[in-house]
Amino acid sequence: ILLLFALFAAAQQQSQRIVAMPASDQSNLPTQKIGVDDLVGISVYDAPELTRTVRVSTDGSIRMPMLKQRVKAVGLMPSELEAAIVTALKSEDILVDPVVTVNLVESRSRPINVVGAVKQPLTFQASGFISLLDAISRAGGLSETAGTEILVSKSQPGEDGKTVLLTRRIQIKQLIDAADPELNIKLEGGEEIRVPEAGRFYVVGNVKKPGVFPIKDTADSSVLKALALSEGLTNYHEKIAYIYRKEGGTKGHNEIPVELTKLMKREVPDVPLQPDDVLYIPDNPKRRLTMTTLDRIASFGAGTVSGVLIYSTIR
Repeated sequence: ILLLFALFAAAQQQSQRIVAMPASDQSNLPTQKIGVDDLVGISVYDAPELTRTVRVSTDGSIRMPMLKQRVKAVGLMPSELEAAIVTALKSEDILVDPVVTVNLVESRSRPINVVGAVKQPLTFQASGFISLLDAISRAGGLSETAGTEILVSKSQPGEDGKTVLLTRRIQIKQLIDAADPELNIKLEGGEEIRVPEAGRFYVVGNVKKPGVFPIKDTADSSVLKALALSEGLTNYHEKIAYIYRKEGGTKGHNEIPVELTKLMKREVPDVPLQPDDVLYIPDNPKRRLTMTTLDRIASFGAGTVSGVLIYSTIR
């Protein structure tokens, strides 16, 4: 009877020890490699003095009580860190046969930045499977000013040991409209997702709705398209219109005449427009846009998106 009682007491004591293990070793985060600034939960069975949560330092290691040497953690899976801690405890004669459990409690080493023409720019940590569309969705989706492509950039070590920034350009139409699965790339953390704003052109002068208009597709941006967006010409207009365009980073603008009357009659080909072009339909043959006026148009356009009566404001 005494022997049975002793065995029962020992089993009950072992059960209490198992229940007493801390809750910090439980985590909802998926299993992934440990990085700098991550928080790991370490549980050593029957050794509460060694059981704790530890932040990975900038040198990629963790420090545990009673251990003289730091334990490398960066780049290891939790199970690999478990083995490294077991080896360290044995080598320094702290425990004979330690049982170690490691879990990732908090991840800070895999930030993903989503910036640019999205509704809610944000930074979040990569956890589990994150695709490019997932990241855009977390940012509230694309804004109305989004351009035609998404830039995905990430720093990686180069052949000479120096860090290089690699950028991949992804066309939005192919990613979303065509639903190309190869473009919906997997994100692992450390990426910057940038959505540039669409280019724009300006229409001023004798049109019904002067303003700033986005270029969603460069193949579909032309003088006739601009006239349609600005709701057409007024009753009186000149035979010649002008496109003012910056060339090669110069401060000035080139003046490109457009035979408007012939263009309206389809007697000459339509003229494509480029980002930052100013299409001007004068109200008399002698009027031109000066450099000061062009600069003011750009400044008004930068503060507005659409429907601005630019020319009536500046003349």
